Amino acid sequence: MFKWLKANLLCPMNSEAAILHLSQHDKLRPLIEGIAPPDFTPTGKVYFDLLESIVSQQLSIKAANTIFNRFLALFPDNCPHPVMLSAIETEQLRHAGLSNQKASYLQNVAAFSLQHDLENHQWDAMSDDEIIEFLTRIKGVGKWTAQMILMFTIGRPDIFPIDDLGIQQAMIRLYELDEKDKKLKQTMITLAEPWRPWRTIACRYLWRWKDTR
Repeated sequence: MFKWLKANLLCPMNSEAAILHLSQHDKLRPLIEGIAPPDFTPTGKVYFDLLESIVSQQLSIKAANTIFNRFLALFPDNCPHPVMLSAIETEQLRHAGLSNQKASYLQNVAAFSLQHDLENHQWDAMSDDEIIEFLTRIKGVGKWTAQMILMFTIGRPDIFPIDDLGIQQAMIRLYELDEKDKKLKQTMITLAEPWRPWRTIACRYLWRWKDTR
């Protein structure tokens, strides 16, 4: 992990440059001026964040936090090391509130991390698409989850999660789009093209704007 952090510090996400660039767009400028900037600091904890993302799927924030904390409490120092998670009985995971499917997915992440050492992987040597292809080899990790890891964990600046419902809803409102339009996603891609190379930060503002409305 320390190698990754060093690489990231050498090439930090330049939020000031991003905000300056995005503020040139008429639709985004009011959002940026009226909303407090999100924290753009990546966590760097790929393994841990994958586990949390799987637990959180299709749950409210409150329920997800409760179950994830119960899950962490199963391990010494609340640390679900891949060796321990791989060895734990499914029934113990079920008692923490996890479904059989999620328990299986969590152990898939642990097994993959044992093989590929996710916390010390050389992410800076991989492109966005390569990381998505790599992480989606894990059964239970889809493209959206991999994109969230790129945005929030690794800190890639130009990710546009086209399938994210929140981004779709925000852009439909902001640009007065027809949500039933069969070409909606293509329209979104076209509208977001001028945001390059800072689409991650644009999406962070769109999420926050949607939540404050």
